[in-house]
Amino acid sequence: MKEINKKILIVEDDPNFGSILKEYLSLNDYDITLAKNGIEGFEKFKKEDFDLCVLDVMMPYKDGFTLAKEIREINEVVPIFFLTAKHLKEDVLKGFKIGADDYLTKPFDSDVLLAKIKAVLNRSKAPILPVDDRFEFSFNEFSFNSKLRTLQHKDGDSIKLSPKENQLLRLLVLHINDLLPRDIALNKIWRDDNYFTSRSMDVYIAKLRKYLSVDPKVQILNIHGEGFRLVIS
Repeated sequence: MKEINKKILIVEDDPNFGSILKEYLSLNDYDITLAKNGIEGFEKFKKEDFDLCVLDVMMPYKDGFTLAKEIREINEVVPIFFLTAKHLKEDVLKGFKIGADDYLTKPFDSDVLLAKIKAVLNRSKAPILPVDDRFEFSFNEFSFNSKLRTLQHKDGDSIKLSPKENQLLRLLVLHINDLLPRDIALNKIWRDDNYFTSRSMDVYIAKLRKYLSVDPKVQILNIHGEGFRLVIS
């Protein structure tokens, strides 16, 4: 049986660049859908299931960052690549905080993009974790609902977590007082284990530490070279 081509959504407002990129990836056996702006891109995303999204950052009507946030509200795991002419570190970090899997600065080598796409779509599955369908958790003075993505301290307001904050905290809670290996978290959430995804995870760990800091008995410990532990003292 012939293997079904992976489906990629490209959202790019430059018609010439978009057409060239579509043709190049189509020649490499990908099923490409091209949208010319963020509004059209989101409509197309809602109608089909895609294996990966490639989003230009600077677009009229709706920029790539806004589109990525909307996509993440629907699908927390579909890989997202950002394409941008910007070289600012803040924009790169913003992309990863939203949930990007990679970030390419224009102009870029199309072969590099192809290699990155293949790496994301063909990489091995994450290490298997025991199936656990729980979504409501209580630890010390916190209540955590991973379905609603809410974290609440008994004396504070409810915090709405981002999709990756939510996934990471759930893994930590499932391993409470035990080691959450770094490679398991990276492969489970980011579907890859490289320098950029590792730095991205460190950003999310720092944010979770900030949320949990209202309770001094709850800590996320960094176990050097191994992973993290959510510890209740």
